[in-house]
Amino acid sequence: MIVEKATDTARKNQTSMELKSDREVVITRTFNGPARIVFDCWTRADLVKRWWAPRSLGVVFVSCEADVRVGGQYRYVIRHGSGGDLGFSGKYTEVTPHTRLVYTQIFEPMAEAGEVVVTVTFEEKDGKTHLVSNEVYPSKEAMQGAINAGMEKGMRETMDQLDDLVASLH
Repeated sequence: MIVEKATDTARKNQTSMELKSDREVVITRTFNGPARIVFDCWTRADLVKRWWAPRSLGVVFVSCEADVRVGGQYRYVIRHGSGGDLGFSGKYTEVTPHTRLVYTQIFEPMAEAGEVVVTVTFEEKDGKTHLVSNEVYPSKEAMQGAINAGMEKGMRETMDQLDDLVASLH
């Protein structure tokens, strides 16, 4: 099942989100910059803070820590204007700089739902980077919960914010 692509006439790049199964989501986007910059934006805490939280929803970072190495852990804590703090954490299981990253992700308020396994690839061609993020949820219910919570809208906005950040660093 393919979910409708975002259309923003001011942007050349679009984000695609495809539901591959009842537990798997694949997100793709091309960025106008080299893989090393996109990878750094995805892994360096100081850069993650600049794009990962959807600004239009009034979400801000409380803390952002990342030890990007096999066995290293990360934890992002965001705050929504109308609610409390929300933590996301996990462990890096594969780190191949500028090309591939595999990690787990736990949405801490619903930790009992289990871990999402995220595999992100960064493929550079002609100075542009094609990013594919494959997310495998522990259950159909966990994936549906993420989608029902507004994951798609937030993801599209953060991908646009990442696009802007990559352009500013390129």
